[in-house]
Amino acid sequence: MRTRDHEELAPLVNLADITAIELVVLKRMRELTLGDHRSRAQGSGFDFQGLREWQPGDKFSYIDWAQSSLNNFSPLVIREFEQPSTATIMPIADFSPSTRCGAGGVPIAAVIARAIAILGMSANFFQDPFGLVTFDRDFEHLAALRPRLGKSHVVHCVDAYQYERGLQHLRRSGSISTSLGGFVRRQAMLPIISDFLFDDVEDVIKELSLLGITHDVFMVMVDSAFAFDLPKVPAGWIEISDVETGRTRTVSRRQYAQLAERARTWQDTVRARAGDLDIDLVTLGLDQAKNDVALTEFVVERRLRKTHE
Repeated sequence: MRTRDHEELAPLVNLADITAIELVVLKRMRELTLGDHRSRAQGSGFDFQGLREWQPGDKFSYIDWAQSSLNNFSPLVIREFEQPSTATIMPIADFSPSTRCGAGGVPIAAVIARAIAILGMSANFFQDPFGLVTFDRDFEHLAALRPRLGKSHVVHCVDAYQYERGLQHLRRSGSISTSLGGFVRRQAMLPIISDFLFDDVEDVIKELSLLGITHDVFMVMVDSAFAFDLPKVPAGWIEISDVETGRTRTVSRRQYAQLAERARTWQDTVRARAGDLDIDLVTLGLDQAKNDVALTEFVVERRLRKTHE
């Protein structure tokens, strides 16, 4: 297990990966959205948000031709609206230093970054606003990108997660649910993406469940046991270090060999606790193709769920 400054590493998810993800999402979405569906989030009317430059993926019907003519159509300008019947998707992703650790050249953060891309391309398919919130250990520091439409903003969110740039600092005010709820005020889909290997995880899950009163909250758990499947060592005692706290501890070879199993047991407990609080959870492993399909289908089912309440 190792970690380095993320600027020194190759991108966790590059533009070619995002394009491949987009093709998978488009294929699955078109297969799953055949027929008559009604959006889970409902509303009426539009709120004018402002003007911005046209970007690939924007509908031509959004172009403000009168305003664009003032610029000699370079660039084209579109009107942005917020429609209450759309479902803003705002992933809340773990950015703690431990996510930059991994094994076999695959950090935990790579799975998280790919999940952000999948969710973003799903939002782009539905022309839904997409944003991002990141958190570190104990949710002490929060940062975010406001939701916007378009594929280019999805790419921007993925890059922001990978390189921690362009993010707006969010002041922590009170509890986790209060801080997040203060930023995401309109109804939104809030996937919480992490391996959930942190202290007080039950308290965190309780706080997240409170957000479910207003928002559609679910958990995306990265099966990070692979990062603890470490090579065998001849030494009887091994010194290990916590990348987040800097604390070190000496463990026996037997304890060292049990780290992966302990991680699995911990995540099983998290999964059970989420079930107790009626929070849906989807698990992602190292199989990228399987992850892409599983998360896409999970999101489209929630996005198009018929309501008979």
